[in-house]
Amino acid sequence: MDYEYVPLRLPSNVDRMTANAQLTIQAEFGGWELARVRLYPDGTRQVMLRRRVTNDTLPGLST
Repeated sequence: MDYEYVPLRLPSNVDRMTANAQLTIQAEFGGWELARVRLYPDGTRQVMLRRRVTNDTLPGLST
């Protein structure tokens, strides 16, 4: 399967609950899923989100 990825960097002043809410919104409305999280010693988080790439066309339309 083909995926598209988007990196997201969360600063150290973003607490866990806020990060969770932000990622939940991305997942629910953008179709993203969590691929990887890295926590750095300075408190920042590097988050990698992914979603499937689809080439669906609308019915009745030719390409």
